[in-house]
Amino acid sequence: MARFFIHRPVFAWVLAIITMLTGVYGLSSLPIAQYPDIAPTTVRISASYTGASPEIVENSVTTIIEDGLTGLDGLVYMTSSSSSGSASIELTFDGTVDGDIAQVQVQNKLQLVTSQLPDAVQQAGISVTRSTSSILLVGALTSTDGSYDTLQLGDLIAQMVEDPVKRTEGVGSIQSFGSGYAMRIWLDPLKMYQYQVIPADVVTAVSNQNTNVTVGSLGAQPVRKGQQLTVKLSAQSQLSTVAEFERILLRTESDGSTVFLGDVADIEVGQESYGSSSRYNGKPAAGFAVNLATGANAVDTAEAVQAVLNGIAGSLPAGVDIVYPYDTSPFVQESINQVYHTLFEAIALVFVVILVFLQSWRATLIPTLAIPVVLLGTFGVLTFMDMSINTLTMFALVLAIGLLVDDAIVVVENVERVMEEEGLGPVEATEKSMEEISSALIGIVLVLSAVFLPMAFMSGSTGVIYRQFSITIISAMVLSLVVALTLTPALCATLLKSGGHGNRIVPARWFNRNLDRATNGYAATVGRLIRRPARIFLLLAAISAGAYMLYLRLPASFLPTEDQGALMVMVEAPDGSTTQRTEALVAEVETYLLSEESDTVDSVFAALGFSFGGSGQNAAMLFVRLKDFSEREGFDAASLVTRANMRFMANRNGQVFFLQPPSIPGMGTSSGFTMYLIDQAGNGQQALATAADTLVAEANAGGQATSLRGNDSPFDTALRLDIDQQKATAFGVAISDINAMLTTVFAGRDVNDFTLGDDLRPVIVQGAAAGRMQPSDID
Repeated sequence: MARFFIHRPVFAWVLAIITMLTGVYGLSSLPIAQYPDIAPTTVRISASYTGASPEIVENSVTTIIEDGLTGLDGLVYMTSSSSSGSASIELTFDGTVDGDIAQVQVQNKLQLVTSQLPDAVQQAGISVTRSTSSILLVGALTSTDGSYDTLQLGDLIAQMVEDPVKRTEGVGSIQSFGSGYAMRIWLDPLKMYQYQVIPADVVTAVSNQNTNVTVGSLGAQPVRKGQQLTVKLSAQSQLSTVAEFERILLRTESDGSTVFLGDVADIEVGQESYGSSSRYNGKPAAGFAVNLATGANAVDTAEAVQAVLNGIAGSLPAGVDIVYPYDTSPFVQESINQVYHTLFEAIALVFVVILVFLQSWRATLIPTLAIPVVLLGTFGVLTFMDMSINTLTMFALVLAIGLLVDDAIVVVENVERVMEEEGLGPVEATEKSMEEISSALIGIVLVLSAVFLPMAFMSGSTGVIYRQFSITIISAMVLSLVVALTLTPALCATLLKSGGHGNRIVPARWFNRNLDRATNGYAATVGRLIRRPARIFLLLAAISAGAYMLYLRLPASFLPTEDQGALMVMVEAPDGSTTQRTEALVAEVETYLLSEESDTVDSVFAALGFSFGGSGQNAAMLFVRLKDFSEREGFDAASLVTRANMRFMANRNGQVFFLQPPSIPGMGTSSGFTMYLIDQAGNGQQALATAADTLVAEANAGGQATSLRGNDSPFDTALRLDIDQQKATAFGVAISDINAMLTTVFAGRDVNDFTLGDDLRPVIVQGAAAGRMQPSDID
């Protein structure tokens, strides 16, 4: 094989160029990620049950859906959470299941049990998404001149941002931290009693009188002879103003008097959801979080989302800007750039070492040319294997730099030896040299490949990590063997000259003398040690024992937690706290970060009403963007987390937890690990909560883990209404009517839509705030 290419160097060059072009294509098309797709396929189900307590959501929604999700292929485990008014179920599949197929299977199973769910849940709809739980980035709209408040900014997000971002490739789902407009109908209980109107009357009237009705057309076929006109008929259209809703007719008495909606309710264009609001550096804002789709590339998705938002930016009103208070993709890009730098440094060092030892630019050029051919060829293999440019594949290439030039160096050195010892020309020397060492080159590559090949067959998340590392380094070594058998012999026969080492420069002669002296000294030392094998074995045993002891003492982890330039803060006010109390605690955290940690923190975005531990008035989440690494030398994220957690550990206003993003996107919501306690004995929720509290207390006391959280508000305080069904029946009142009335008054009822500008917004009927603050208001 080598003889063929020695006499056909052009053909060898053509193969090398084709290999490099393949690699250039792969380099331009390969996705960039911090790690390969390690996170398992995850499908999330979300359902809304407005006004229901967590216990009711669990019994009426979560359990029914869980029981229906049986027989799914590749399902590893299923977790769920039930909070006030919402249920979330997450299904995790093993690596053999395609994400699209898993989502279709879940949707098919869900269709079978949808009819068993409450009507309110079916009307609100159930979403099934294939997305990870970790947040890729958070975008926000802010008003630079203060002319827009949170409600107006939230409406801009609902109107202009949500749908384009959802359609972006790689986006699994988004979570909005704001609210759009809605027609709010606030029922006055005293006026309703005065006019003898119940909430069901209001809901029915709004439903009937706020709708589009088409009744056909004049002049429709068949037409009378001579008919010259056809016109569509519309009997009714949706309402669009507060005045029109105030004129909705509720009842007409026999004496001609009428009761309008405006007589029993206050009507306004208000906020669709009053449970959430956002702040950016303490000022009003509205934002959204993007969850990555399972298997999507983090860097590509973040760039695509930002490109979509940049396209929208020109359509935003003057004074409204888009900011990114939380984004993990720059760290991924920076990680890859650092590996690139290391790769180029390794290439430069290899070139210098080869030049120093071979001391001939011709001999140095030959193995150096093998580097770009092998590296680019490896990128072509990565493209064929549907892999990505990530920290692990790049690390494998950095490690392979020293290995891939070994074959070429062996060829060059042996050719020069044959030329010097036997006085042959370059072509003849190359032919004889390749006959001597070709089998040895093949053996070297096979042995090295055998070392790394087993890692390609490891299972689980660890297997995903080392599989890409193994394939990359084996591909580089095999390509280096091909180059050593094709291109390198052709270059040796073409570039090397007889007697090329006759004249040495002074530094080279000095280096050779010292190298010979060191080599002779090493040989003499080895000779003396060989004569004392017992001592050497004892020394080897001592070194091995010391290494083993160090191995036992070294801490173990899946992957180290790194400074990604962003933090998350989970805020939980005491159970039953209102938004005002939670906002005061959030303001305290914001002040600390923006004043006391100003050397490290760049911006703070707060989302009230949302948290990883659940939603509600007592929950909030802060997303902290740190300054660029070059601007905060000596200030790292881990130190900030430690200081901040100590600062708020004994805070009496609520619990504050500072978290770092997960090392691997999709593997959880933050750094660290998550575990579940399962009540297999059926001891009940109270016993489970007690066990969780005990576990957290003992783990915190052990000192091996920090920032433990557990049993996050498992029980919500609730006021139970005991309705006497017998008395209700005696009064001629159906239980379903009572439940519907209570739901409308205290939770609100989404009736239909109204036209606001060019969009449809919801019409919501609910009791006025003054009539639902105290237990006595229920009467």
